[in-house]
Amino acid sequence: MLKLKTNIFILLFACFATANAQTNAYKFKREITGVNSLWHSMKLPDGLYKNANAGFEDLRIFGIKGKDTLEVPYLLKQRADQIISKEIDFKPVNESANANGYYYTFELKNVTEINQINLAFKEANFNWDVTLEGSNSNSEWFTILKDYRILSIKNKDTDYQFTKLSFPDSKYQYLRLMIKSPVKPGLLEALINKTDTVKGTYQDVKYKTFKLKNNTVDKETVIDVALENPVPLSYLKLNAQSHFDFFRPIKIEYATDSFKTDKGMQYNYAPLFEGNISSLEKSEFNFQNTIASKLKITIQNNDNKPLRLNGLALKGNLYEIIARFDNPTLTYALYYGNENVTAPSYEIEKFENEIPSILTAVTIGNQKENLAYSIKIEKPLFENKTWLWALMAVIIALLGWFSYKMLKN
Repeated sequence: MLKLKTNIFILLFACFATANAQTNAYKFKREITGVNSLWHSMKLPDGLYKNANAGFEDLRIFGIKGKDTLEVPYLLKQRADQIISKEIDFKPVNESANANGYYYTFELKNVTEINQINLAFKEANFNWDVTLEGSNSNSEWFTILKDYRILSIKNKDTDYQFTKLSFPDSKYQYLRLMIKSPVKPGLLEALINKTDTVKGTYQDVKYKTFKLKNNTVDKETVIDVALENPVPLSYLKLNAQSHFDFFRPIKIEYATDSFKTDKGMQYNYAPLFEGNISSLEKSEFNFQNTIASKLKITIQNNDNKPLRLNGLALKGNLYEIIARFDNPTLTYALYYGNENVTAPSYEIEKFENEIPSILTAVTIGNQKENLAYSIKIEKPLFENKTWLWALMAVIIALLGWFSYKMLKN
């Protein structure tokens, strides 16, 4: 009977060891529930980003049942906006001028919808108003844009251009552009486009603190923004107000790490966005989806009065896993927290077009410590208090013995 119990124990231990062999390198896990078919999707929870690797190389899905352990292949997706732009063929058919300004007429080769025109000029500095009209007969004209401002400034402090005309979808055979300028503009190029945006999936991100400082020495405004936890960020909108037109360099950075100094906690930063903030454009900035918990926004004022900035809006693209569960009867969990692992390579990425377009979402549970985690960092021998006390006891004993021998002699 004792032998039978021993064999059962050995068998159970072997199964446990086999199951843990693949999972013991990961500090954390989250149970996955709701698996009932081959393909499923799941949204990464916000609390995961704090402990997972920055590049998600350590994400693994394992299914366990008894001594069977199965690694689940997956694709990691982020649902960002996709901008599709198509250039429309046209030819210039007329150029004229009157007291109102200079006119440029274009004829589209095919009547199709457009919503954007990009202009390029010889001049490096100008400030003009333009009017854009459309016609299907080249005689009766309809207004598309009126008194639309375009601008270019180039000097030692600023290099800024705003020459893109954006308008609602329009469909005309002819387009007429009128530029209000005292001298003839040196129009180099006009590109007519139809631009469509396939909206991605975003979530709003709340910030914890918003600290603004106007530095008169460096002539800049610096905003420090702290978030509750590390989360994906790809969009920032500043509430910038002013009674006058403005266009200033802006830089957005995120903290990569921190260190303590005599002056308190200091941070190292990496760039997210560099460009301009202008009264002619929306104060909205898009950048690559990045996991961040602290931002620094710097606006260069030069000799100008600082802008009124009263808050911002943040958004980030959601990360989603699409996984293939070959055996729905297993118990599945998402594992992470391994700094030494490399990114997995699954062949399903080569057959992505075979994945169903409609997927059922499964639930990722709360974070738990992985009890099977067995990789521990051993401290140096002399940092171990037990060894230090033992060493001290040996030294004291030796000193006492030599002292006794000396006194005896």
